[in-house]
Amino acid sequence: MAALRRLICAGKNQVSAILRRELHKSAPAALQVTVRDAINQALDEEIERDERVFLLGEEVAQYDGAYKVSRGLWKKYGDKRIMDTPISEMGFAGIAVGAAMAGLRPICEFMTFNFSMQAIDQVINSAAKTYYMSAGLVPVPIVFRGPNGASAGVAAQHSQCFAAWYGHCPGLKVVSPWNAEDAKGLMKAAIRDDNPVVVLENELMYGVPFELSEEAQSKDFVIPIGKAKIERQGSQITLVSHSRSVGHCIEAASVLAKEGIDCEVINLRTIRPMDIETIEASVVKTNHLVTVEGGWPQFGVGAEICAKIMEGPAFNYLDSPVFRVTGADVPMPYAKILEDNCTPQVKDIIFAVKKTLNVI
Repeated sequence: MAALRRLICAGKNQVSAILRRELHKSAPAALQVTVRDAINQALDEEIERDERVFLLGEEVAQYDGAYKVSRGLWKKYGDKRIMDTPISEMGFAGIAVGAAMAGLRPICEFMTFNFSMQAIDQVINSAAKTYYMSAGLVPVPIVFRGPNGASAGVAAQHSQCFAAWYGHCPGLKVVSPWNAEDAKGLMKAAIRDDNPVVVLENELMYGVPFELSEEAQSKDFVIPIGKAKIERQGSQITLVSHSRSVGHCIEAASVLAKEGIDCEVINLRTIRPMDIETIEASVVKTNHLVTVEGGWPQFGVGAEICAKIMEGPAFNYLDSPVFRVTGADVPMPYAKILEDNCTPQVKDIIFAVKKTLNVI
């Protein structure tokens, strides 16, 4: 009633402003949700939605997960839906693949994707190829998920990015979320997909809170696999990235904006199938491209983007060569100062943009 009285008393010029304020007050506020909790929500909703879905892996049940991603799920769903396994990736990945072939929809957690190397025969030869080799008779609806890429202080054997490894293999879909909305929407899409999907999370992002929109809070919210998102509109140069590096690109773009350089930032979201059309459309507009990733440079995600741009129509719109920002081409050192110099930083992206635009 108070708002109505203000409208009656106000002049015409004030009415629209009052309406905007009242609508803003009544609009539901976006929640602050960590990436960890967004994944937990997705797992919970999909296990509840479909009785064929179950989670297995090391410490996922009674311990609530090594990174607490599966917190509370064992207490809610019990041993049949949330299963602790022995420390044997080849064994429990094989069980999960067999369960998928038999009609269930398993979610197989690797405590880190570095450990998936113990099970890579199951992921590639059993999961990725069976639908093709059975002439479409045996689908394998399975999700392989866990933290991927560099963490902090865990050295060479626990710091690899597997985006290019699994993105290389036909038969797999590979997604790499950055924020809470990505994590929830892509996880739900992966669980509902009838193909094997690799979900590459990032340990350093688990505890980072993001706004989760009203749409993303819905149990029906799903992000289509294979579609990138433009996180920041720009006109002078395109930055393409995935996972944690998206945040670095947005930060670099903010710094560069103060210097008059307008960057467009694309969050790939999906590694395979890659949304090259969104990248091409951006390059046609900006005429410059920088790719950013935490993995090694040779045969990496950025290298694939470079090749696709060169082979496609957007190549004719480039005003300078594509520049890649990647992890250093060495095994990850343990010492923090060396580790920092082996992973892409905001300053590296700023340098790459300025070099590409020839403003150094």
